[in-house]
Amino acid sequence: MSKRLQLIVDDAEFRELQKVARARRMTLSEWVRQALRAARREQPAADSGRKLAAVRSAARHAFPTADIDAMLGEIEQGYLGPVSG
Repeated sequence: MSKRLQLIVDDAEFRELQKVARARRMTLSEWVRQALRAARREQPAADSGRKLAAVRSAARHAFPTADIDAMLGEIEQGYLGPVSG
């Protein structure tokens, strides 16, 4: 179901928005919808408190790891496939 959103802007701003939409060969309504979608995508998916809590939770664990150069070498070997000899 679609909903109507009413936005009030002054005349000068309205004309500027119309110019931008016309330059992109779209209606003002479609331009506004796309601008709102783009703004929504730029918002973080979760608040910083939740992200920080997840990082702190993960930092409490002790997972096995390796030397970074050894890990990168193994990754490269995986890309290249088995070495025949």
